[in-house]
Amino acid sequence: MQEPHSICLLNDSFPPLIDGVANTVVNYAQELTKLGDRAIVVTPEHPDADDSRFPFPVARYPSVDTRRLFGYLAGYPFSPETLRQLKEQKVDLLHSHCPVMSTILARSIRDVVDAPLVFTYHTKFDVDVAKLLRGRLLQESALYVLASNISACDEVWVVSRGAGENLRSIGYQGDYHVMENGVDMPRGRVSEEAITAATTDYDLPEGVPVFLFVGRMMWYKGLRIILDALKLLQAGGQDFRMVFIGSGADAAEVQEYAKPLGGKCIFTGAISQRETLRAWYCRADLFLFPSSYDTNGLVVREAAACDLAAVLIDGSCAAEGVTDGVDGFLIDENAGSMAAKLQEICKQPECMAQVGCQAGDRLYLSWGDAVKRARERYGIVMENYRMGRYDDHHRPMDGVLNAQGSMMDALAKLRDLGDGLAERYREGWDEHREGIQERRNEFREEFQERLEEHREGRRAFRTELKQKGEALWQKLDRYL
Repeated sequence: MQEPHSICLLNDSFPPLIDGVANTVVNYAQELTKLGDRAIVVTPEHPDADDSRFPFPVARYPSVDTRRLFGYLAGYPFSPETLRQLKEQKVDLLHSHCPVMSTILARSIRDVVDAPLVFTYHTKFDVDVAKLLRGRLLQESALYVLASNISACDEVWVVSRGAGENLRSIGYQGDYHVMENGVDMPRGRVSEEAITAATTDYDLPEGVPVFLFVGRMMWYKGLRIILDALKLLQAGGQDFRMVFIGSGADAAEVQEYAKPLGGKCIFTGAISQRETLRAWYCRADLFLFPSSYDTNGLVVREAAACDLAAVLIDGSCAAEGVTDGVDGFLIDENAGSMAAKLQEICKQPECMAQVGCQAGDRLYLSWGDAVKRARERYGIVMENYRMGRYDDHHRPMDGVLNAQGSMMDALAKLRDLGDGLAERYREGWDEHREGIQERRNEFREEFQERLEEHREGRRAFRTELKQKGEALWQKLDRYL
């Protein structure tokens, strides 16, 4: 049995910000904790964060609110306090899930904590860069920086072979390992009562096929292909219901584009309750996911957990390992191909159910199994690091980042020293105050004793004076 280790997971997004990668980090940390490891998440500060609900520690470093621009908070990867926490945890391995600030921070502290750095490539960043930056030169420069940052890691993982090829297309030239993500839904269907409770408010006639999409409402998810295909299907006389679950920047445009389909299209908005979402997977007859953007397509495996087959773009990352007509359905990346496939499948409803069951058998991967695979690879990475099998990471900015890590370490030690001195000062001051108070008490007691002696002396003097006066009056009285 593998001995427990301390694993640091870094990512730019984490609850209350929710996306696929944030969900991945949460599940990694939870499953590692269940396996007996010590997991610690490092992520930017968020004003609405409530990290007490997690069974593992979360270390947050300073951030800048850039949600209006990017939807995320940008971390400031210079945090002596975070480094101090990681040194106290005696981190054995750093695992970054974002090639920007999280990896910069990990590179900065790698030498100080003396641990290997693993990076996982989740997202097609060339698409994101193209949306954020205008101009080919700026885009190429940004991708070069990303590729260089990734290349500086000790080992690189990708969530699919397609993700690996996309990583190569942005300039990465090293090796990578495919490490698939899992899903947090258990295998199997929910009860009919649960399905009814989740879907009863919607127009879903019996015998009419129900198609489902789950994900961000963004055009690049293939939503235009779905809607155009459904318009062709409607023109051919096929009845159906199409349910879209999710939210996103393009939601209003998508709903406007879907108006010609009338009540056949249902938009529920985002659903955060996992059991409600699971009920929708179980109610649907077919999952439509014509996205060539996604690198892994976890929703395809969520559907498979509920024995729901998916229609996918042939050659896409989401379609890796899927065989047409066996555990899914493959189409070309256009509306005509999808419409033809849906028309064909709707004539064979029993085929949808059969392929769905086989999808569950062949495609489903739980987070527990996924993290066990990753944990085994962690062991190999740590052994390679101990044996000196990784290079010295001579990459651009290494000198600067190493200096930054040393600076953070020095500041953390200085802060520890300052805290120690402050504590000693407080202890000394407390002792000084106690000494003063003790001397005051002694003085007060001595003063009281002296005062009492003085009073006794005065009383004795008065008594003696009185006695002498009386004796004198007696003598005088004899002569008078």
